[in-house]
Amino acid sequence: MRLRREKKKPRVEMLPLMDIVFLLLVFFVYSMMIMAVHRGMPLNLPLSAVAEREPAQARSLSVRADGSLFLDKAPVLLENLSEELKQGTAGADGAEEVSLLLFAEDTVSYQDLYRVLDAVKSAGIQKISLQARKIPGEL
Repeated sequence: MRLRREKKKPRVEMLPLMDIVFLLLVFFVYSMMIMAVHRGMPLNLPLSAVAEREPAQARSLSVRADGSLFLDKAPVLLENLSEELKQGTAGADGAEEVSLLLFAEDTVSYQDLYRVLDAVKSAGIQKISLQARKIPGEL
């Protein structure tokens, strides 16, 4: 006598699938939070014990040791810097003050940095933030 076995339909379990999707979602959310938005050029910045991140709404100006300038990663000459900054800030509202993040390599001379700052000031930008790397291990 043969017993009749009922064939069970194969099932796709949804709970492990949802767990994997949730873990992937968490992974991508945390990885996006860790990524820093840096619009400047890769430079060897000086160290500072109290360095803080600035808001990403500001424009960035990078100064390399060889004297080359980059405004939001676009090369610009020192002679044209003031005009370029004025063009970029012309569309800004008067109520919102334009700020500039200044990234200068640690080997840039003091005189070269002041030439750049003079051009920035002549463009009418008053809010300038010098950027530095935080010293590892400092609070």
